[in-house]
Amino acid sequence: MVVFLLISLSGLAGCSRESPPVVPGGFVYQLQGYQDERLGELAGTSARYAVVDLARDAGESYFSAEEIGALKGSGKIVLAYFEIGSIEDFRPDFASTGAGLTLNEWETWPGEFFVRYWEERWWELGIKPRLDRALQAGFDGVYLDTPLAYEEIDLALVPGLDREVLGRRMVDLIMRISSYAKGARSDFRVYPQNSPELVRYSGFLDAVDGIGIEELFFEATDEPCTADYCATNLAATREVRRAGKTVLAVDYAVRPDNMAEACRRYREEGFEGYVAVRALDRISAQCR
Repeated sequence: MVVFLLISLSGLAGCSRESPPVVPGGFVYQLQGYQDERLGELAGTSARYAVVDLARDAGESYFSAEEIGALKGSGKIVLAYFEIGSIEDFRPDFASTGAGLTLNEWETWPGEFFVRYWEERWWELGIKPRLDRALQAGFDGVYLDTPLAYEEIDLALVPGLDREVLGRRMVDLIMRISSYAKGARSDFRVYPQNSPELVRYSGFLDAVDGIGIEELFFEATDEPCTADYCATNLAATREVRRAGKTVLAVDYAVRPDNMAEACRRYREEGFEGYVAVRALDRISAQCR
């Protein structure tokens, strides 16, 4: 991931953090493979936060208010996952929503296309309907993937725009999502996933309740995160945490020693953490 604040944020890594640590093991994240296509297994975990797709099949079989209510009744804050900077070709609304809005395909995830997320049509077709569904189903908030679209869009397809402008437009979208959802329900929560460097844009911190962040310590799978961007992402994530926001960190590991190390780092940093398999199709052991 390209991060613009390498110099200014990397120096934060050694700073003391004012926010108190949290008890680990407060996060579970599953997007497919729900047992019996229901949420009972998730309800049985000790997690405080649960992130699930809007639909049990990533299609049109959406979780009902009753199902979400039962999961919330197990003591969890339940967040609805959807993407704000891209759309996948297996989604039932791909043809209608993506028409005229799709840009380049994401090389890392074939079948997923970045979109013109700043256009009003994307708000009306791709964002607002998903927000409305999350609100109606009783989710506590949303977990917004692919803010990193601003880094991955092929600039040749958007002449006149650059990364700085695209970053500003992504933050503007997150702010609009927050304003709309919190206008409907003041306690509704907004968590973008990844791109912690967006903290440098005005309005970002005020719009979010926290951030989801992948692969701070272990990349998929069981690979220690040692590249320069790992330290830079951690520094930016710490800045979000110091602002009093919740960090939902997920790393991808299956080796017991790596899982234990990731959990140790979550405790050290004061992050809510979860060590998962990359497919996010099963429940892994909670941190202890």
